[in-house]
Amino acid sequence: MARLALNKASLAKQKQDLDTYVRFLPSLDLKRRQLMAQRARAAAELKTASERIAELDTAVGKLVPMLANDGIELTGLVAFDSVEISDENVMGVHLPKLDKLNVSIADYGALVKPHWVDRVVDLIREAMELRVHRQIAERRVAVLDAAVRKVTQRVNLFEKVLIPRAKKNIRYIQIYLSDMERAAVVASKISKGKQAAAAAA
Repeated sequence: MARLALNKASLAKQKQDLDTYVRFLPSLDLKRRQLMAQRARAAAELKTASERIAELDTAVGKLVPMLANDGIELTGLVAFDSVEISDENVMGVHLPKLDKLNVSIADYGALVKPHWVDRVVDLIREAMELRVHRQIAERRVAVLDAAVRKVTQRVNLFEKVLIPRAKKNIRYIQIYLSDMERAAVVASKISKGKQAAAAAA
């Protein structure tokens, strides 16, 4: 760290730096709080998707016990056609956002497969969609966690390091300049006293 210059220019710079830190701290703190709110929302979406998947997994056995029948081929009935994910800018943080999810259902023939296969297809489609939603929610939470951590570090830097250091430097420079001014006044009085004594002699 550069040595602190003890002069009026350095004092002015320290005061300017302090003003800048104090001016930017509220906006940084606001951004942190807004990001934390977004993170809480994303975490709630993730929790909802995870709970729904767990419910679905549990319910499948009860709703369609015929799945235990190995003689019915169910693979390939449902597949993703396309998943479109865009970039959402939230307070300077780029988050994935699901725009479109297209699922295709194979033509399996109502007379070839048992009637309960329709219900299985619906459950598979729902499970696939929920898993995509959960993956995106997980990614959003991870990105927002990193963003909150970064902004929190900046807030802490301003609150705990930069602002206290600037205040301390200002106080130190002011004390030094005040001492130098006092010393100059004392030296001036001593000099005047010597001149007066020399003139009287």
